[in-house]
Amino acid sequence: MTTDAAIDAKLAELGLTLPAPAAPVAAYVPVVVAGGLAHVSGQLPFVNGALVTGRLGESVSAEQGYEAARACGLMILAQLRAALGSLDRIERIVKLGAFVSSTGDFTEQPKVANGASELMAVLFGEAGKHARSAVGVPVLPLGAAVEVDAIVAVRAD
Repeated sequence: MTTDAAIDAKLAELGLTLPAPAAPVAAYVPVVVAGGLAHVSGQLPFVNGALVTGRLGESVSAEQGYEAARACGLMILAQLRAALGSLDRIERIVKLGAFVSSTGDFTEQPKVANGASELMAVLFGEAGKHARSAVGVPVLPLGAAVEVDAIVAVRAD
């Protein structure tokens, strides 16, 4: 079982911390828990408090996209901690969906999505390995470069 303290320690080793959970930008809630699964709404990438905007293949490099996806992963965990009270309740990361704002000829969406995927594997080990989609899209809310949503298996309170 992965604990909040273990997650915080691993994040500190990586030089990372969980951000404050972002408020929804429209008519939805950040997390819905039903049937043992937490469904996390798409999260946008905030790095040093600023939204990462732009398009991959145009104004954002694949490396910057990777960092943006990792920032989305951190926000997913921040939302889960707020909704569940603790990350201790996470049993498994089931699926991530990565949406990458990109030009028609940019084809490295899977490499960008690895920013979130590799974070989950580092933090949760085998339980962090998940199914995934990585999709190129022409535009995302607020001009974000990347958006990632999640389905997570959780223990009952």
